Amino acid sequence: MREENATPRSGETDDGYSRRSVLRSAGVAGAGLGLGAFGASQAHAAEGGAAGTAAAAGADTDADAERPRRGRTMIGVPFERHATVRVGIVGLGNRGGGMIDLFLAQQGVRVTALCDPVVDKLERAAKKVVEAGQPAPATYTNGEHDFEQLCARNDIDFVYVATPWDWHFEMAKTAMTHGKHVGVECPIAMRLDELWDLVDLSERTRRHCMQLENCAYGRNEMRVLRMAHEGLFGDLLHAAGAYNHDLRGLMFDPDYYEGPWRRLWHTRLLGDLYPNHGFGPTANYMDVNRGDRVTHISSFGTPALTLAQYREANMPPGDPSWKETYIKGDRTFSMIQTARGRVIRLEHDVSTPHPYSRINSLGGTKGVFEDYEPRIYLEPAHTDDRWHDFAEFADHDHWLWKEHSNPPGGHGGMDYIMVFRLMQCMRLGLVPDFDVYDAAVWTAPVPLSHRSIKAGGRPQRIPDFTRGGWRHERPGIDSEKPEEA
Repeated sequence: MREENATPRSGETDDGYSRRSVLRSAGVAGAGLGLGAFGASQAHAAEGGAAGTAAAAGADTDADAERPRRGRTMIGVPFERHATVRVGIVGLGNRGGGMIDLFLAQQGVRVTALCDPVVDKLERAAKKVVEAGQPAPATYTNGEHDFEQLCARNDIDFVYVATPWDWHFEMAKTAMTHGKHVGVECPIAMRLDELWDLVDLSERTRRHCMQLENCAYGRNEMRVLRMAHEGLFGDLLHAAGAYNHDLRGLMFDPDYYEGPWRRLWHTRLLGDLYPNHGFGPTANYMDVNRGDRVTHISSFGTPALTLAQYREANMPPGDPSWKETYIKGDRTFSMIQTARGRVIRLEHDVSTPHPYSRINSLGGTKGVFEDYEPRIYLEPAHTDDRWHDFAEFADHDHWLWKEHSNPPGGHGGMDYIMVFRLMQCMRLGLVPDFDVYDAAVWTAPVPLSHRSIKAGGRPQRIPDFTRGGWRHERPGIDSEKPEEA
């Protein structure tokens, strides 16, 4: 075993395994529940263990914290206008195989190419394209790296990535290198240096690289965002978000994820593996990267008990999972400070029994909103010291939800709203609602929470990925309805 503070070689984890040989596995990472197949063998997967506690966190160096700009900022850069947006999809399991329906439902969007090494999943997706009245897409099934051929095509404007987490960085990088805009499911990368690389590459290639955070487009989240910007909460003070979702059964189900890739991250990192669903919306409330920025994170974790207990109760002797040692705390807590003195609390828990919650709370000098179940208390409307029905404020819904009051697709319609708005921005040549700087910030708690927990909760500096651009107010997801032309 290496010494605890030894820096892994490039492309290698602390336990000496190649990152590819350790992490490559089947399944599709997605928002919420939707995951499926992409990848092949899991040859070394079961041997992660405690030796890999810094596997994806990267070396804790000053170079991670700040980098000089090597290109031009992508803040405020619009898409080029597209009469038809041509989309290539990489990863066609539960998440990608469902999201293709939403791309096909958009006007002015054509799915031109698909990639997944699992042939039957790709064939089902290709059939959907034809049934939607579009030409048969090009297909790529020749192994794990065939996505490179898809990205090299000249009839693709946007690449959508819905694969296991350890592939996200490589696929986003490949797409931009080949001149494509790219949108990636959460999280966009697992290491701080990878986040910087994506920022630098986006700036150099002038291609947008986006974290497709569907929860930022949830009806409640967008209503709260508009109310915050209208001043109904007064001066903002604090917010909270989470991904608390009991996934024990799914993580041990060999068919759902088609391999243990997601569970194995619990053998390698101590911190918040999936901060984006909670952090994205709360960062939007606080105008992070648009007048404020997050500066430090302190994280803490409980003991790691429940995955091993679930395995003992449910998995037969000899199952490969018995070789795994889980080190990630059952619940992690992170406190994030902003430059303007506000505080964001994040939680992550996918292994203890509890109802689903993203917490989704915002507080200011005039009152507070809390979700799950949604409730609100705002002065001067409320003076009786009890919670009130959030439906009282339905007239503050975002125009996207007023225009699409009953959207199709999963997760309460937020997936459809996200895809509609993204494709609208590309068709009309608008600035996207979020950019590579948002992607980097929303994902930074993955490696930084690990480092903080490893250091006993010591605050970790969050880089300014915008390199000073955060000081200027600018639009984000709280957008104005554009004039269609």
